[in-house]
Amino acid sequence: MAKAIITIKIMPETADADLSKIETEAKKIIKGLGGDVGKVERVPIAFGLSSLNIIFIADEKLGTEEFEQRLAKLENIQTAQIIDFRRAIG
Repeated sequence: MAKAIITIKIMPETADADLSKIETEAKKIIKGLGGDVGKVERVPIAFGLSSLNIIFIADEKLGTEEFEQRLAKLENIQTAQIIDFRRAIG
C-alpha cells in the first residue's frame, strides 16, 4: 500500500473567516477519510486574506477528489484545491 504526501490549499471566502475553526473541521475531515495531518501553514495572500495549506499523508489509492469535495463544502470556504501530490517511497 503506497502512501502519498498531499498538500491542499483551502481558501476562505473572506478575510474575516475563522481560520482556527476551519482548520479544526478540515483536520476532522482528513482524518475521517484516512489521512494523517502533518503540518498546517497559514499563507498570506492579500488584503488580510490568508489560505490554509494542509500537508497530510494518505493512501494514494484514495485519490484526491474526495478530500477536495468534502473540504470545499465547509462553511466559509471558497475553494479547496490539491496543490501538491507526491508518492512516498519506502
